[in-house]
Amino acid sequence: MQRFEDLKKMMDVASGRRKASLVLKHGTIVNVFTEKTEVADIAIEDGYIAGIGEYDGEENVDMTGRYICPGFIDGHIHIESSMVSPPEFEKAVLPHGTTAVIADPHEIGNVADCQGIDYMLEATAGLDLDVFIMMPSCVPSTGLDESGAVLGAADIKPYYDNPRILGLAEVMDSVGVVGGLKDLLDKIGEAAYRDKVIDGHAPFLGGKALNAYVCSGVLSDHECSDISEALEKLGRGQWIMIREGTAARNLEALMPLFEAPYYERCMLVTDDKHPGDLISIGHIDYIIRKAVSLGADPIKAIKMGTYNAARYFGLKDRGAVMPGMRADLAVLENLVDFCVTRVYKDGILAAENGRCLHEKPDRSRELEQAYPAVFDSFHMDEVTLNDIAYEKKGNMQRVIQFKPHELLTEERIVPWQEHTEGTAPGVSLKSDIVKAAVFERHLYTGHTGIGFIGGYGLKSGAVATSVAHDSHNLIVIGTNDNDMVLAANTVRRNKGGLAVAVDGQVAGELALPIGGIMTGASVHEVEEQLENLKQKTLELGISADIDAFMTLAFVSLPVIPKLRINTYGVIDVERQEVVEASF
Repeated sequence: MQRFEDLKKMMDVASGRRKASLVLKHGTIVNVFTEKTEVADIAIEDGYIAGIGEYDGEENVDMTGRYICPGFIDGHIHIESSMVSPPEFEKAVLPHGTTAVIADPHEIGNVADCQGIDYMLEATAGLDLDVFIMMPSCVPSTGLDESGAVLGAADIKPYYDNPRILGLAEVMDSVGVVGGLKDLLDKIGEAAYRDKVIDGHAPFLGGKALNAYVCSGVLSDHECSDISEALEKLGRGQWIMIREGTAARNLEALMPLFEAPYYERCMLVTDDKHPGDLISIGHIDYIIRKAVSLGADPIKAIKMGTYNAARYFGLKDRGAVMPGMRADLAVLENLVDFCVTRVYKDGILAAENGRCLHEKPDRSRELEQAYPAVFDSFHMDEVTLNDIAYEKKGNMQRVIQFKPHELLTEERIVPWQEHTEGTAPGVSLKSDIVKAAVFERHLYTGHTGIGFIGGYGLKSGAVATSVAHDSHNLIVIGTNDNDMVLAANTVRRNKGGLAVAVDGQVAGELALPIGGIMTGASVHEVEEQLENLKQKTLELGISADIDAFMTLAFVSLPVIPKLRINTYGVIDVERQEVVEASF
């Protein structure tokens, strides 16, 4: 609640009795209520919009010919997937007009328990970008996952007193919810009791199981990959988050949702996005641009990327250009290519022409001392050839088959692949089948899962990463055991990261020592190293249609159909069972 003096000052500016501190003159305002544009001045005082109309200010900025819309809001993102620290993440998204994100820190939570959550809260404090947090609901994702932490209902409960905590993040274990798993229902019940938002994650869930899921209080879903699934969930009252990230790109399939009446209960999210995509093609602005190019009405698309997210999450002070709202504004050249030229945060120019204007102090040493579990997260022995030896168990082979641009996989059953010279048993370059191994790296359990991957395209060498959702164990895919061991140990030596090995040599690496999933290096440095690594993977045969690292990051997550591989082995997600890699 504003003090009388502050409110009186705002009223004086709004009524014209007092000059505003800042007026944006003659801009074309995108009105998310009328879904039209209007040319007017915007009077700004103390970080808020005081009035829209004709105003004169202490400072006047001419916006003739420019479009002004609310700052964009990403309704669901894992900051950790950018692989950079929060201050560097801000540098990647704020210049694209994003003024707020709703982040789920379950990646760092799986690695470092409550220290990981505390780190994200502290590292995002004081940024120009507003970072709101949804408390992780599934750490680990299911009982068939092995992470460095277990967050129960009692661990989550105290965080709800923090005003930046908006609710319970994606409830991924839909099977557990529908089956009435007590720990999950306790988490959902606590969030509902506190009138907090509860996000969902339930690919292909429908019928009575969907009824039960929605009945529990889960209000949204970001996993829809086709329009029929989205319409069924909308029909049961869920909000749909239209996702367009680096690996999962569902926008084209869900374009009908940009039409009435559906768009009123849809928002735009990225979920997981690599730094290069954020820098070069954009963030929420990119999704809007692409949607418009596919036929969406630009103002409806803007509304889905601003006001709808604010309404869903109960952020009553943002999401529209309206008197009384925060002056979080994106200035656009036009409503076709959505080039963002300026970004105002709380009425202050925070980014211009692709660059943040306010440098933040380096707090890395302070944070490292405060949260040691985040910065020392690799606890496993060096990998040996014996660790990845695989004993054939039959004449048939179960293959986890990738699908381009999707997180979903398929089950492919083939006769056992008799390997050729220079490849590991079970590997067939002709049939596009390579070997995979996942090593537990949090608690020295020594658990290792072995399986086979199809559709990755690798023709030689190995690729390793500790960015492996959501438990972030060490995963390596390769054509031969020697390169697999080398790539895995390179990541281990760096306390996390990515590595490519071929012919007994390390061809490229990126160290990610913050939880094994992020680095304090600049977003541009990370992008340069990542692009070099991706180029190496292209040279080794991986198709440009598959993001070599983002796709690999999801192969161990046992909540997305059909098959996954983690430290327990090959997982049949629909049955929630470990199955044999060969039989």
